[in-house]
Order: sequence, then structure tokens, then C-alpha cells
Amino acid sequence: MDALKQLQTFVAVVNLGSLSAAARAEGVVPAVIGRRVDALEERLGAKLLVRTTRRVTLTQEGAAFFEDGQRILADLADAEAAVGSGSARVRGHLRISAPAGFGRRHVAPHIATFQRLHPELRVTLDLSDRLVDLAGERIDCAIRISELADSSLVAVRLAENRRVVVAAPSYLAARGVPQTLDDLDRFDCLSLGSSQARGWTFRQDGELVTRKVSGVLECNDGAVLHEWALAGYGLAWRSLWEVKDDLTDGRLVTVLDGYASPDYPVYAVMPQRKHLPQRVRRFVDHLRAAYGAQGYWD
Repeated sequence: MDALKQLQTFVAVVNLGSLSAAARAEGVVPAVIGRRVDALEERLGAKLLVRTTRRVTLTQEGAAFFEDGQRILADLADAEAAVGSGSARVRGHLRISAPAGFGRRHVAPHIATFQRLHPELRVTLDLSDRLVDLAGERIDCAIRISELADSSLVAVRLAENRRVVVAAPSYLAARGVPQTLDDLDRFDCLSLGSSQARGWTFRQDGELVTRKVSGVLECNDGAVLHEWALAGYGLAWRSLWEVKDDLTDGRLVTVLDGYASPDYPVYAVMPQRKHLPQRVRRFVDHLRAAYGAQGYWD
């Protein structure tokens, strides 16, 4: 029990920024907090905090221990909640990864709403189009838009998604409209760097085919490809969630609709764990409810 109390005190001091703030939160004098931290450092044989009268600073060892300690406390709370009522409080540190464009539009707003519902929760959102290592980077939940190949992950399907080939009306007026997949060789295709190195995928005569595309403009940021397409620089293969407003308003039009791309569903993926933390379960349910609301994707 002493070890757990020392850990709880240490994490509280770091989160609140000082021994006095942690003491006020617990209703004890700062000296009590200080003795617990001293006892923890002595037991571990390592200096965790550099303390001044106004604030505390983590040492290198302290920073590593803080991350592990906070996770342990969150996991303990989740384990207790798992056998308690479904209305148990959601707290701890939730780490989420999502593709940059999709994350800005369809993850970040729901994170803010979710955190307001659970004020004891701290959330970190990492926006990146790279494939993150969930275990290595301590990510609780990653949002991915693709078919999943890694069977070591737990996956929950959140929504459907389709990709379309789009272009600005001005580009098509100047270059013509592709009618078949072979026509792609005659057009400027805007590629998403190495992530689309294999090409663009279509459905032709009931089969999935991948066509290599080429062009003079390439970028690893999908938002840039979107802007280039709007500016009339070529064809882009983009997700419908990204370009639907442009299609509605006529800034972009679809081509090659007869070769509709297969669905690339939106998933929440989590590392395999014996007990999925409550903060993760609740957040995934929150996203499913938001995405499933009538008219959300219209």
C-alpha cells in the first residue's frame, strides 16, 4: 500500500506542478507529500524530481518512471472499472494516433467533446500519415483507413470510406476527360509519395486492379494533393470524406466512376490486451456513435 501511495503522490506532483498543489488536492500539508516522494526515491535508488520552492522538474529517470507510473495507475483504474458499474469514471492518459487530414476533421473534434464528458481524462492526439508502432510508441488507439493486415491488433470498424479520382473542371476542360484506366497514362496524376507507390486501385470487370500512375508532382501530405487538384494541376485519388464538399460545390468533379474503387474502411485499432482500458473502450464507442449519426457523412 505504501508503494502505491508513493506512486500516486509522485504522479500527482508532476501533473499538478508542485508539492504544495498536490498537498492541497489531497488535503494534507506539503511536508507529507515531500516525505512520500523522498521515500519513493530512496526505495528506487534514483533521483526523480529536482525541487525548488516554486516548481518541480523531472529528471531523465523521473520522466521515464512518470510515464510508466501514470500508465500503471490508469490500468489499475480500468481494471477496477471493468468489474464495477458501467458508469465508472473515465480517467488516465489516452494516446490516440490518426491520419493527419482525417484526424483534423473527424477525430480531433470528437476528442474535445469526449474529454469534456470525462474531465479527469488527459488526451494526446498524434496526427501523422505514417504507420505508427502502437506498442513501441505507447499508442492506446490508432485510427486507420485501409484493410488491415496485422492480426496482432484488435480492430473495430467505425465507418465506410470510398476513394474517387477527382480533378478541377478547368483541368479537364484543358486536357480532356479520361474514359478508361489506360487513359491515365496521358494525364498528370498527383501521387501521395511512397504510400501510393503501388498505384491506384480500381474495380474492373469484377476484379481488383492496381494501376501505376505518374506525374511531375508528388507529396507525402494528402492536404497538399487536395490543394493541387483544386488548383487544376492534375488528377488526384482522394477519399470521399475529404472531397465531398468540393464535389457538391463543383470545385472538383469525379472521373472514371465506372471503375469504382473498393471500400477502404475506417478502423480503430488497439494492441492486444487482456483488459482493454475503459478510456479506450469508451472513446471507440464515442466515435462509433458520432460516425453512425444520421447524416454525418452526407
